Amino acid sequence: MSTNAARVAGRHFLQIPGPTPVPDRILRAMDMPTIDHRGPEFQKLGRRVLEGIKTIFKTENPVIIYPASGTGAWEAALANVLSPGDKVLMFETGHFATLWKNMAIKLGLKPDFIPSDWRIGADAEAIEAKLREDKNHEIKAVCVVHNETSTGCISLIPEVRKAMDAAGHPALLLVDTISSLASIDFRHDEWGVDVTVSGSQKGLMLPPGLSFNALSDKALAAAKKSSMPKLFWSWEEMLPHNEKGFFPYTPGTNLLYGLAEAVDMLHEEGLENVFARHDRHAEATRRAVRAWGLEVLCREPKYYSSSLTAVLMPEGHDADAFREKTLAHFDMSLGTGLTKLSGRVFRIGHLGDTNDLTILGALSGVEMGLSLAGVPHKKGGAQAAMDYLTERAAKPMKAAA
Repeated sequence: MSTNAARVAGRHFLQIPGPTPVPDRILRAMDMPTIDHRGPEFQKLGRRVLEGIKTIFKTENPVIIYPASGTGAWEAALANVLSPGDKVLMFETGHFATLWKNMAIKLGLKPDFIPSDWRIGADAEAIEAKLREDKNHEIKAVCVVHNETSTGCISLIPEVRKAMDAAGHPALLLVDTISSLASIDFRHDEWGVDVTVSGSQKGLMLPPGLSFNALSDKALAAAKKSSMPKLFWSWEEMLPHNEKGFFPYTPGTNLLYGLAEAVDMLHEEGLENVFARHDRHAEATRRAVRAWGLEVLCREPKYYSSSLTAVLMPEGHDADAFREKTLAHFDMSLGTGLTKLSGRVFRIGHLGDTNDLTILGALSGVEMGLSLAGVPHKKGGAQAAMDYLTERAAKPMKAAA
């Protein structure tokens, strides 16, 4: 399609915290003829991805794959283990935790939403206190966002699990890993998570369109008692077909080809190396932010995200005006501030298939954009990141398992 706009050379820098750039190798894997989703060729693919994705969630139990966005996986998690009128405990880590709470209300659930200022992850002590107060065990699930995409704060899931155990409470633990899976270490089985929610378009390096529920035995047992209406999201409908490598309805066939390739790529790099790479780029970004004299939104280091960094704008300066100027001049997209953070922050995504040079290019673009937009800052942020990454480059990676 022809336009009057001049062509922009080079690749667009997509530095939002998802969707992330899709590697050429995955694009090629998806470039396949559509096949019969009831035939033997698809069955091999189905079995491959249904087994392979377990290794990314670090679980021995089933992982459901939906042709849907992460929002669908949220609904599936709630609908399969809960019944209308059930109480759920949630923590206000940010925009996406709030949306999950709003969904719970629309499904007829009764969320107890622990408030926060969006600058920390879920407070395990506050969760434990709420559970100890619930003497009659009316709370049926605790829902936590592992990595809050709107703020750049993680929640420490092992601490949440420990708090639940310390309270002696039988509630299920539901965790959203949409922007952390395959970017930040996550262990479904080891950490005692009952339902893990995720999506395809971030650490898994795929286009949007697939979402996931990883299950525990306790979650499967709870699903048998759930009276929430469901069909498309029903694990009961899905699992018998999955056992044979199939799906009860038309799956996202070509996305599944991409998923199979993504799982292979993650293991070729080695999951520990994947997590270390994300940690490295996150620290480089935070060093750049500090060198600019700007403030990271996440206020406690233990909650720092390795998927993205949200940066507070100086008072009187609009984050979206800065983002627009950066896009216009340097062909780079940065994440916007959402709801109560609108105009107050911009978000730098450093997750997915990125490397040291990519993140340095992005940080250089941010620094130039700050100058063009007239945002008060000090020079040298990109250099601070470069110095850190140069130092880290001398340290060898671990061999893939």
